[in-house]
Amino acid sequence: MTDISTPDLTDSAPEAVVIDLQFRNFGAHPRFSGRVVTIKCHEDNSLVKQCVSEAGEGRVIVVDGGGSLRRALLGDMLAEEAARNGWAGLVINGAVRDVDEIAVTALGVKALGATPLKTEKRGEGQRDISIQVGSARIAPGDYLYADNNGVIVSARALL
Repeated sequence: MTDISTPDLTDSAPEAVVIDLQFRNFGAHPRFSGRVVTIKCHEDNSLVKQCVSEAGEGRVIVVDGGGSLRRALLGDMLAEEAARNGWAGLVINGAVRDVDEIAVTALGVKALGATPLKTEKRGEGQRDISIQVGSARIAPGDYLYADNNGVIVSARALL
């Protein structure tokens, strides 16, 4: 994996947008990057489950869960499936669970927090649409870069 430095990337590409939320690292890979697939859902991870079952091809799933910390949008089994299927990582505007298991999964995972509660599967949500996470507008196909400093997105590849 290429060493990613979001400070260096923002210095060299001022058009890069910082997602201005304070994410925590949960996965084994604190640095990750890839093309974006977007999901918008609220306390229902049906689309996340469907997405991680597909070939990831080094992409990153960005989930706009509305910042809810009541229900986990990712747990250990979905994280393991994402890693197996070649996803680089997930950035979740919401919560995860099974944090000890996710911590040793070969995947980048950033989320706002953790909760022990799983979601109900109601089949609700939207995929591959432009979403708003913090003050950042994120579109499918954008490029995402994440490290311990934060998460940035760009319409063009920066590396």
